[in-house]
Amino acid sequence: MTTMTFADLELAPSLLQALAEEGYVSPTPIQAQSIPMLLQGRDMLGMAQTGTGKTAAFALPLLHRLAANPRSAPRGGARILVLAPTRELVLQIAAGFESFGRHASLSVTTIFGGVSQFHQVKALEAGVDIIVAAPGRLLDLVDQGLCDLSALEALVLDEADQMLDMGFAKPIERIVATLPSDRHTLLFSATMPKSIATLAQSLLRDPAKVEIAPPSTTVERIEQSVMFLDAADKKTALLALLRTPEMGQAVVFTLQKNIANEVCAFISEGGITAEALHGNKSQGQRERALDAFRAGTVQVLVATDIAARGIDVDTVTHVFNHDLPSLPESYVHRIGRTGRAGRSGYAVTLCDAEQRAWLHDVEREIGLALTVRDDHPWHCEVARHSTKRAPVLGGGPVKQVKPQKDRERKIWTEAEKLAARMAARAA
Repeated sequence: MTTMTFADLELAPSLLQALAEEGYVSPTPIQAQSIPMLLQGRDMLGMAQTGTGKTAAFALPLLHRLAANPRSAPRGGARILVLAPTRELVLQIAAGFESFGRHASLSVTTIFGGVSQFHQVKALEAGVDIIVAAPGRLLDLVDQGLCDLSALEALVLDEADQMLDMGFAKPIERIVATLPSDRHTLLFSATMPKSIATLAQSLLRDPAKVEIAPPSTTVERIEQSVMFLDAADKKTALLALLRTPEMGQAVVFTLQKNIANEVCAFISEGGITAEALHGNKSQGQRERALDAFRAGTVQVLVATDIAARGIDVDTVTHVFNHDLPSLPESYVHRIGRTGRAGRSGYAVTLCDAEQRAWLHDVEREIGLALTVRDDHPWHCEVARHSTKRAPVLGGGPVKQVKPQKDRERKIWTEAEKLAARMAARAA
C-alpha cells in the first residue's frame, strides 16, 4: 500500500518547503483525515488523543487558505483566531503556526494574561494574520475596544473540553458574539463529554467529524502502573523512582500549587534538577521552566493540571501522578505527556487511601486496571483496599454523588445554557 505524503494533500509550496525542512514526510492519521476536508472549507469537529499532531491538522489548511488568498490583515483584528485554555498551549500552538508558515510571510501573535498587554495591543493595531489566544485576556481587549474581530475568517477552539472545564463558557460566548456568522469554525477536543457535543451543535454548521481514538482512551504504548502507599511516603518513593537508571526526563503531577512547590523542593534537595509549573508562577517563570526542560537542563517538571496539555516534549520518558486527578479524564491528558512521537513511555501513579476511589474512577474511564507494583518498601495494603473518597478541594463534606460527576453536570449545564443563548441570538 502506498503511503500518503504531505505533497499528496496539495498544500501550498511554502508549506511543503517548511515541512520538508522539519523532516515531515507523511501526515499522521488525524492530519490525513482532517486536512482534505478543511481545505474544502468544511466546519470540523475533531477528536484525537494528545500527541497525535492535532495542531498541524488545523494549522496547515488554515495557513494554506491565507497563502492562497493573500490580503492585508484587518487593522485591530485578525484573519484567523485560535482559542486555547492555557498560556503554555497558546505558545505551543503559535510556535507551530510560525514553524509551518515560515516561508509564507504571515504574522502570528499571542494574547494571554499574566503579562503586560502593551505589545499585544501594538501587534493588533497593525493587524495580524493569526491570533492565538486565551479567552480571558482576549475578551479584555475586546471590551476595551482594542480588538475588532468582525472581519475574522476562521475560528479554532482547541482543547475545548478543558476550556469549559476551566470556566470559559461565558467568555467564549461573548467572543463568538463578535464574530461574523459566515466564518469557518473548527472545534478540537481530546475527549467528547456531553458538554462538548452540545457546544459543537451550537457553533458548527454541518461539520465533518474526525475521531482518531474513542473518548478518554489512553495511548497504548504507555506502560501504566500504580503503587499503593501512605501519603506520607509519596515524596520519598518518588525520589527513589527518579533515581533509577532507566529514568530520563519526567513530569510529576500534583493537585495543588503548594504541593507542587513542596515536591519540587524535596526533589531538588535530593540532587535532581527540578522546576515547578503552576498558575502562581509568572509568565516569565513558566517560560523559563519550560525552556530549561525542553533543553534538557532540568530533568523533572512538577506541575498542576494547568500544564497537562501544554507540555510538548518528546523526550519525556515518565509521568508520575503524585496525586490522582479528581476528574478521571484528566488522567488521560496527564499521561499523554510521555509516549510521544512514536516513543514508548511509563506512567506511574502513587495512590494513598484517600484517593483510592479516584483510582477506581480512572480505571473505569479508561477501561483498564492499572498494573499494581507491590515490590517496594512502601507498599500499603490499607491503601490498596480503601473505600474512602477524598473530598472536593476547598473543603466541605464529602457528597454522596461522586464529585467529578457533580462537576461534569455543572459543565454540561453551562454548555447547554451557552448553546441556548447562541441559538436565540442566531434566530
